Amino acid sequence: MEWPKELLELFDDPLLDGVRPKVAPLTGNDRMLQKLEEVNSWIAKNGREPKKDGDLKEKMMFAAMTALKEKGLWT
Repeated sequence: MEWPKELLELFDDPLLDGVRPKVAPLTGNDRMLQKLEEVNSWIAKNGREPKKDGDLKEKMMFAAMTALKEKGLWT
């Protein structure tokens, strides 16, 4: 979540030194969306789906893509 510029400017007041709005923790859906975006970005960069026997990053993307497929979020 992004905070409005006006609100953030209020927190720049010297009286509120060190006070910042709390950042909401990521939910499970947020993490899945983040992984989906990472896998899509990897595919766009490499022009193909990640494979199981690639380098470490590719293996991680393959595992994420497999998990997304198991949840029915990837076709």
